[in-house]
Amino acid sequence: MSLKPPDILANCVLFKGLDRGLLDLLAAEAVTAKFAKNQQVFRQGEECPGLYVVGSGLVRIFKYAPNGKEHVLHFAEPGKTFAEVAAMGDFPCPAYAEAVDETVCALIPTHRLRALLRRSHELCLQLLEGMSRWVHQLIGLLEDLVLRDASGRVARHLLAADPTNATGEFTLPMLKKDLASHLNLTSETLSRTLRRLAETGLIELRSQQTLRIVDPHALEDVAEGLPPGEFD
Repeated sequence: MSLKPPDILANCVLFKGLDRGLLDLLAAEAVTAKFAKNQQVFRQGEECPGLYVVGSGLVRIFKYAPNGKEHVLHFAEPGKTFAEVAAMGDFPCPAYAEAVDETVCALIPTHRLRALLRRSHELCLQLLEGMSRWVHQLIGLLEDLVLRDASGRVARHLLAADPTNATGEFTLPMLKKDLASHLNLTSETLSRTLRRLAETGLIELRSQQTLRIVDPHALEDVAEGLPPGEFD
């Protein structure tokens, strides 16, 4: 069954809590946007097409440092949004976006979104609540980069990414180099950290992308800052 904008928006984290009537208003303005694997969605500095909601697939949002090094800011998976701030503020895309896999999104064009916001104060208020949750997640990411070492960052990410809640194996949807960039680590540091977590019995590596969390409680301790030497 093909994904339609109303279905995609109904599962959107940012729109969680929106009244049904407001959700229908947004869905009426949305169009379907499909991207092939590795297809670029937009480039930094371009006019923002609108607010994207991922229905299926995966999108990576990244920037280039002055030295040309690519840094992954975040990944947008099903239910997540991207370009929302640029669309609401009507300013150029602040980063690049690229589909990691074949991806289907609902796109609310910038001019249509802003017209709705001008007409509905209630929509503005409810979207502010959703944006506050988004900012809270952003602060959590900043805390990871500033306060947690490599082991803590990797452990926290694995716990959040595991859809089985430590009951089975799962596959990381992104390449290791992209995950390393997202966590502000080198690929070598990420691989070394995963091996150490596996050697100490906290996780089990099944393949390059597939793993299983063996001891979630110990992994939570590592995510909260337990020095690596304490689980040797």
